Amino acid sequence: MEAVKIKDNIYWVGVIDWNIRNFHGYLTQRGATYNAYLVIDEKVTLIDTAKKGFEGELLSRIKSVIDPAEIDYIIVNHVERDHSSALPAVLAACPKAKVITNAQGDKGLHQHYTGEWDTELVKSGDTLSLGQYELTFVQTPMVHWPDNMVTYLAKEKILFPNDAFGQHYAASARFDEEVPFDTLMQEAGKYYANIVLPFGKQVQKALEAVGGLDIEYICPSHGLIWGKHIPAILEAYQKWSTNTVMEKAVVVYDSMWGVTEKMAATISDAFMAKGIPVKRMSLKADHISDVMAEILEAKYIAIGSPTLNNGIMPTVGSLLTYIKGLNPTGRIGLGFGSYGWSGQSPGIITDFMKEMKWETIEMARIQYEASEEDLEALKEKIIAIL
Repeated sequence: MEAVKIKDNIYWVGVIDWNIRNFHGYLTQRGATYNAYLVIDEKVTLIDTAKKGFEGELLSRIKSVIDPAEIDYIIVNHVERDHSSALPAVLAACPKAKVITNAQGDKGLHQHYTGEWDTELVKSGDTLSLGQYELTFVQTPMVHWPDNMVTYLAKEKILFPNDAFGQHYAASARFDEEVPFDTLMQEAGKYYANIVLPFGKQVQKALEAVGGLDIEYICPSHGLIWGKHIPAILEAYQKWSTNTVMEKAVVVYDSMWGVTEKMAATISDAFMAKGIPVKRMSLKADHISDVMAEILEAKYIAIGSPTLNNGIMPTVGSLLTYIKGLNPTGRIGLGFGSYGWSGQSPGIITDFMKEMKWETIEMARIQYEASEEDLEALKEKIIAIL
């Protein structure tokens, strides 16, 4: 397991998790990586570690460059377990290493792990001299935990932002120009939608903090290293963090006997008739994390469920809970669904949308079976509203 050279004295020494398919509720069809980086200087520095269980792979890549016992500093940009749970094993292999983190990071590490280690605390603007290189630290709290910070290597124009700009994408490639751009941006968008979306204001502050830096490479803790496409990912983060949407609709639903599904198809046709691109998604087939990836840039969100026990389908309830936590704002919502005798589901969905402070379109309901006349009337109603 060889390290990958980024520049002279700078290496990727992370690990590839080819098999992971669920990352705490986020479907990772393309796997994931837990990236770590090695800087060789008078003081040898490891930036971030990896997830427990992958310490052997991490240490093997380090050993392809240098004896881990020669590492002087281990930078902990973020204490979430996918980045830090290999730290105890790494510290055992690096007996003289000092942990560099901020106060929140130090608190988090001691809450996660037992044992003692030498620690140096840093804050925004602090620097650490490695010899010919100097690292600068910028705290970026709530992007996406209170302890988050980024590390900047000015001489080589490299930003190590931990979770920011990441993608869950397992590949033998390491650099953005080595993979299809559309696929890379799709995974970066899905990552933002499912992890970073609630923290738009904090992302704006982070973008401002690093906006004046001269950056040749962005080396995140998940996925590919950004080099060629840095302007594209910075522009995307600017757009996503301000909840900027496009003329696009997402129609997502579950159905028992097919009537709500027919309504979803009809509503999709109405959007298309108005020239609005639409993505129709069934919760029987599409995971909520993939739904969120589509919602990220969509102006119109239509959510449908039949009425079940005076409520909504559990799958739709799960989706609404998930959306609420991620808090996309500035949308236009439509609740719809079929029913037998009570018909509460569209109202429940519409009330949720109002709680989210979305503008809402009048809800749509059809009782029992949907006739051609019912569906045509629904289509004309949506077209007229749009």
